Amino acid sequence: MRRDAALFLTQFMRSPALVGAVAPSSRALARSVTAPVPETGDPVVVELGPGTGPFTAEIQQRLGGRGHHLAVEINEPMARRLIGRYPGVDVAIADAATLPALLAERGLGQADAIVSGLPWAAFSRGLQLRLLSAVLKSMTPEAAFTTFAYVHALPLSTARRFRRLLCDTFEEVVPGRTVWGNLPPAFVYTARRPRSAG
Repeated sequence: MRRDAALFLTQFMRSPALVGAVAPSSRALARSVTAPVPETGDPVVVELGPGTGPFTAEIQQRLGGRGHHLAVEINEPMARRLIGRYPGVDVAIADAATLPALLAERGLGQADAIVSGLPWAAFSRGLQLRLLSAVLKSMTPEAAFTTFAYVHALPLSTARRFRRLLCDTFEEVVPGRTVWGNLPPAFVYTARRPRSAG
C-alpha cells in the first residue's frame, strides 16, 4: 500500500537504526519468514518489529483465528496503524527486549514461534545480545525463530556478527533462498533448538 510505504519512509528518516528499512517487506518474503507458524492447535506466535504489518497479515492468515498473536512494535505510529488494521492482534508498544515480561503479563508462558522483522544488522553487539536473550527465554524447546537479512548487508561486520551469534545461540540455523522480489533482496534465517536461555 502506498500509505504504508510513505509511513515507512518517514519513520526510517526519523529513526533509521530502529526502522532499518525504507520500504515494507514483500509478500514473498512475508510468506517465507512466517512459514514455521503452526497450522494446527492454538499456538502462541510472537512477532517482533512488525512495522506496517506485511508479516502480520501472513501470520493472521496462517492462524485463521486460532491461538494468540502478540506483535511487539516500539515505533508508536506504526503500532497505531497495526492496532487499527488488525483488531485481532495483541499489539504491544514496547521494546522487544522486554518480551519475557510481556508474555508473563498476559499469562502466555513461552512462544511456539517467534517471527522477527527487526533490523539486526543495524544494532550494536550489546543490543543484539539483549534481544537474542529475550528471544531464547521466550521460546518453547520446539519453537522456531525466523528473521531475515538483506543480501547487500551481508559483508557488514554487524551482519556477520549477528550470523555468528545466531549459530552460537541455536543448534540449527538454516538460511533460505534469496527473495529477489523484495526491496532490497533478502533471505530468511530459520533457527531451532536454543542452546541455552542463559
